Amino acid sequence: MPFPNLIGLDHVVVVVRDLAAAAERWERLGFTVSPRGTHSAHMGTGNHTLMLAEDYLELLGVLTPTERNAPTRALLEKREGIERAAFTTRDAAAGVRELQSKGIAATGPIDFSRPVDLPDGSTTEAVFQTYLWPVDERPGDMRIFACQHFTRDAVWLPHLVSQPNTARRIVRVELLASDPQAAAEHMARLTDRALVTLADGWQVETGGRRGVFEFVDRAALAARHPGVSLDGMPDTGAVGLVLDVADLSAAQRATTAAGAIAGPGRVTVPPAAANGVILVFQG
Repeated sequence: MPFPNLIGLDHVVVVVRDLAAAAERWERLGFTVSPRGTHSAHMGTGNHTLMLAEDYLELLGVLTPTERNAPTRALLEKREGIERAAFTTRDAAAGVRELQSKGIAATGPIDFSRPVDLPDGSTTEAVFQTYLWPVDERPGDMRIFACQHFTRDAVWLPHLVSQPNTARRIVRVELLASDPQAAAEHMARLTDRALVTLADGWQVETGGRRGVFEFVDRAALAARHPGVSLDGMPDTGAVGLVLDVADLSAAQRATTAAGAIAGPGRVTVPPAAANGVILVFQG
C-alpha cells in the first residue's frame, strides 16, 4: 500500500544564485512572484514563491551558509535549476515513521517558518514541518522531501495564485538519467508509488491529480523539446518543468521576449531564460 501520508506533489524547488534577479526574471515570464521570505536561521535560505492552484514553484537562494543548506550550495557551485521536489504530507511525524518502517533513514520532522507580508501591510507567519529522505538517496540526482502545511492560508494567498501567464498546476517534472529505468525504479521504491512505462521513458506518480516525475535519457529529452539547446544541461538531474495553463496565448505573450518556442499545444522557454529549467506551458 502506498505511504498513506503522502498525498501528491506539493512544490518544486529551483535554486538560484541571485534571488532578486531570479524574481525579476520569473516575473517577466508572466508569474506573480511573492515578496521575499526568509526561512528560520538554521535553514539559512530565502525564497520567492510562484503559487498555483494546489501546488507551487519555489525560487530558493542561500542567504547564510549553514549545515542544513550545504547540499544546495554544492549544487549552486555547478549550476542553477531544479534541486528538489516536495510531497504534501498529512502528518510529518507519521510520515517519518512510515519511511523508517521500510528501512529508509528519514530525518525529521523538522520545524521551520517564514514571515509573510500581506496586502494590507500587516505580516503573518507561514509554519511548516518537513521530513527528508536520506541526502544520498537522490533518484535522478534530485532530492525529495515532504512538507506539512500548518498555515495554508498564509501560503496560498488569493492575490498570489492569480498568474498573468494563466499557469494553474504542475503537470510533470522531467529528469535526465543515463539509466532512466533504474532512476525511476529508485523513485518508486523510495515513495512507494506506481511505476509506469512510457514510449520514451518511465513515469512515477505522486498521488491523485498531482504532477508526476518522468525519467528520460538525453535523446528522449531532445526529442521532447525540439529547438531547445541542451548545452549546459547536466548528465543527470531534474531539468524540465511542464505547467498546465488556462490560456496558451497568454502564456505565449508573456514569454515571447524570453525567446520562447511555440509548438502544438505548448510554449517552451529555454533553460537560459529560466535559471536552468526547460519551462513548458501546456494548453
